[in-house]
Amino acid sequence: MQVTEPRAPMASAWQASLDLGFVKRGESTVLARRAHVGPLRVQKPLYPEGPAICHAVVLHPPSGIAGGDELDIRIDVAAGAHALLTTPGAGKWYRSAGPLAKQGVIIKVGAGGTAEWLPQESIVFDGVQANMNAEIALAADARFFGWEVLCLGRRASGENFSHGTLRLANRITRDGRPLWLERGRIDGGGPLLDSPVGLAGFSVCGTLLATGEADATLLTACRAVPCAETGAQIGITALPELFVARYLGHSSEAARGWFADLWRLLRPALIGAPAQTPRIWNT
Repeated sequence: MQVTEPRAPMASAWQASLDLGFVKRGESTVLARRAHVGPLRVQKPLYPEGPAICHAVVLHPPSGIAGGDELDIRIDVAAGAHALLTTPGAGKWYRSAGPLAKQGVIIKVGAGGTAEWLPQESIVFDGVQANMNAEIALAADARFFGWEVLCLGRRASGENFSHGTLRLANRITRDGRPLWLERGRIDGGGPLLDSPVGLAGFSVCGTLLATGEADATLLTACRAVPCAETGAQIGITALPELFVARYLGHSSEAARGWFADLWRLLRPALIGAPAQTPRIWNT
């Protein structure tokens, strides 16, 4: 009788969380709390701008999110502190046979504090089943700057977003009062992908949000910033207490480049600090 080895069990989904707390001590912002479960980490605090602003790089070692994975990221920036967070590379959302993948980002900013959430792009594979949620809770005079770039399918590999579902929810509040509420559902192969009131046939979309009042001079300067991708559609809007920029195109590099150029203009005016590009963006 032939004896066969038992088949190895399938790897379980990742359940990961990261909890970071930034506080102001004297003239410095310090990463005072750092707790994690599963494959979410943060590199050591970095200070390319001096002690007042703490940079941190959020790492997800598996480098991709599969069906059933759940990532929970919580960031607390205390009164007067200033933290800038980014990622080392593109996030990848893999196709799923059915289980839902989830990522939740919750950022709380205390009085006079500043949070900048500037991740690199997210690549959404064909066949994904995913929820991406972000909630930003600001104190009365806290400041926030953030963006998200989504690549639907892998255009360079000839892959379109033909099936699957991506659900999005974003919320910004100030003292509990809504400044921005957005919910969306993008179905692979659905009519929204080609609709002129949807993605208009483009495979990359992005949104930049910054709290604060942009005056006419600043708006004019921002609207003069060119996009590197010919044919991309870009737009800028000044809402009460919120600056909004939108991108539609086929190039994630062009989207991030345009957002970064806007950030360099907006940061001194809305945050009061000159732009210092995170070194990880150049690697």
